[in-house]
Amino acid sequence: MNKNNIIKKIKSLKSQKNIDGMARFGINPRNNYGVSISVLRPMGKEIGKNHELAMELWDTDIHDARLLATVIGEPEKLTETQMEKMVKDFDSWDICDGVCSGLFRHHPLAYEKAIEWSTREPEFEKRTAFSLMATLVVIDKKASDSKFEQFLPIIKREAIDERNYVKKAVNWALRGIGKRNLALNKKALKVAKQLQKSKSKSARWVGNDAVRELESEKVQERLVSKK
Repeated sequence: MNKNNIIKKIKSLKSQKNIDGMARFGINPRNNYGVSISVLRPMGKEIGKNHELAMELWDTDIHDARLLATVIGEPEKLTETQMEKMVKDFDSWDICDGVCSGLFRHHPLAYEKAIEWSTREPEFEKRTAFSLMATLVVIDKKASDSKFEQFLPIIKREAIDERNYVKKAVNWALRGIGKRNLALNKKALKVAKQLQKSKSKSARWVGNDAVRELESEKVQERLVSKK
């Protein structure tokens, strides 16, 4: 199946109801045909891994095609130049998070890029940093605690960002680190409690939400049981 056939298939599946529904959840309706990821994943499985085709789909600027690219792309073939292009193209949280979980988290530069992108100004470029942190903390089972400890000062620094898609990802990353194990839970809680005292409304929200979850009985019991 080539790029043109795939785009034709995507367009044939257009659903205005889905587009409107996605928009209510903050997903950009621009160039969006409303094809859900539950439909795109089987399509991607049928196509198979094909990095060249994935990049061709990405370049169409079609939301659904870009989601499909995260399914068929091959992280080991992803270049740093391609990563940078994709980050600059992000215009919706679901594309950002889909690329982080489907492609970027597997890349050797994942940790380095998470740190680098945290200094970016555009909203979705900055979100990428924290979405990637949150994904890595769940997926990279063999990583040492120090890999995630290095993210905590960055989270503390960027928690003051008032933009919705940034502060939610910052919060996500902090909670994720705090749920990995008891040692990281204590360190994440220390940061969260510092944020609770911040002059920044956004930072206080991040801190309050993180403390509420990380001190919860459910989380504490699960972490103790993992010892």
